[in-house]
Amino acid sequence: MAHADEKPVPVTSSVPPDFPEDQKTLFREVLTVMKEHRVPHAVSGAFALQQHTGIWRYTKDLDLFLTAEDVQPALDLLRQHKYVCEILDPVWLAKAHRDEFYVDLITGMSNGVLGVEPSWLERAQSAMVIGVETRVLAPEELICSKLFVTRRERFDGADVAHVIFRTKGKLDWERIQAIVGEHWEILLWALVLYRYVYPAQTDYVPFRLWQDLLTRYMNLVSKNDPKAKFRGSLIDENMFAIDVREWGLEDVLAEYRERRLPKHVHLEAKDLCLDEEQKSA
Repeated sequence: MAHADEKPVPVTSSVPPDFPEDQKTLFREVLTVMKEHRVPHAVSGAFALQQHTGIWRYTKDLDLFLTAEDVQPALDLLRQHKYVCEILDPVWLAKAHRDEFYVDLITGMSNGVLGVEPSWLERAQSAMVIGVETRVLAPEELICSKLFVTRRERFDGADVAHVIFRTKGKLDWERIQAIVGEHWEILLWALVLYRYVYPAQTDYVPFRLWQDLLTRYMNLVSKNDPKAKFRGSLIDENMFAIDVREWGLEDVLAEYRERRLPKHVHLEAKDLCLDEEQKSA
């Protein structure tokens, strides 16, 4: 039973949200500034989902994907246009805001498994967002960006299923496999969910891919590997916290995040929400 103070769960719909005019103005300004100054980026989040599925979702944030190298120039540029900017997590997230509306500058997944590469932006597709001609993530990168959104409070498995269904599986599956790499089991998990939801459209996922992934999976489970590392914290660091903190299992989350941390940054978790200007003072 939902509590009175809980936010209502979004209901999928093709009806466009009624974005406030000042929110649309802010989004247009940011997209225009990024475009005019040629900062490589691609729109993700709610607007990319709508582009590939027709599903509208209200959002206060405009999600922009950038490479780690381009975040600081983007923040400097937005500061010049009177935005308040901060780096919330140097591994993957910075924000720029004015009043109550935000722009998220995203360089990868919070668990550090995947990072935005230049090819993600090169493959982005032309689109109109809030009246601005821009580019959104291609469906392959959009799927990959959602595979590890698997937390208790947010799970993007339905988004992945919707992208596959609405594109009729006309995707570069080799590209998706190349991006997920050693984490192909997470892709298989998402595909099994897709097939459960849309059994009549099983063939939207190529049979050769089903065969490849399931064969690899059966080979894995046919024999136990006692040296295999615990990976629960890559799924949800809070739900699997006891495994690391009390049961003594490996903290692979810290390992993956360390790989994505800029070399000049060494911050404790409590420092990650400091304003960038405060940290450099």
